[in-house]
Amino acid sequence: MKPKALLFDVFGTVVDWRSGLIRDLESHFRKYPNQAHPAEVADAWRSRYQPSMAPIREGLRPFTKLDQLHEENLRHISQTLQFDLGTEEDIAWLVRSWHRLPAWMDSVPGIEALKTHVICASQSNGHIALAVNLARYNSFSWDVILGAEVVRTYKPAPESYLRACEALGLAPSECMMVAAHNSDLAAAKAVGLQTAFVRRPTEHGPSQQSDLVAEDDWDVLADDLLQLHDQLK
Repeated sequence: MKPKALLFDVFGTVVDWRSGLIRDLESHFRKYPNQAHPAEVADAWRSRYQPSMAPIREGLRPFTKLDQLHEENLRHISQTLQFDLGTEEDIAWLVRSWHRLPAWMDSVPGIEALKTHVICASQSNGHIALAVNLARYNSFSWDVILGAEVVRTYKPAPESYLRACEALGLAPSECMMVAAHNSDLAAAKAVGLQTAFVRRPTEHGPSQQSDLVAEDDWDVLADDLLQLHDQLK
């Protein structure tokens, strides 16, 4: 059965978070010189992404938007790696780096093509304001943005997928999760969604070791979103 809606993971699948963070960290470090390397800081910042959401998924912390989690994580790694964050204004600017991450080259034309025959929804852990800003920055033309406020938790909690499908008025089997991460797809499959694995072999840089290949029998395998369109049309 062809899906009626595609739910897109965003960080890593649709946008290149690593190059975007490195770009802004390089700018910050020109203002506040130090020994930390922008790529090292970007990777360390991202490494705290899932752990910071775990208490929320487990009900140990109230729902907290990603901007706050990113700021907490940034302050932590600035102490660990010993670099100057500057003023509160500088910190806010760095946190908003996540709002202006660049798209992979195929993302905009791929979403445009897919929209001609299926609903395309942003299903990110990012909150609505973040997702809207990313969409405007990159000219994404989502049919709908399902920010984390809609599901009130974070992937890969089962509710994050089920509530997204419910928001679209569709059964899980009528929706397909599109992601570059095997773990995301495994969680979506477990609650009945169709799955599409899109390879992003440089998401974590040139020495990436994870998510280079499909680790399960996903419904669709694609090298980019345009290839995904060709397989679903």
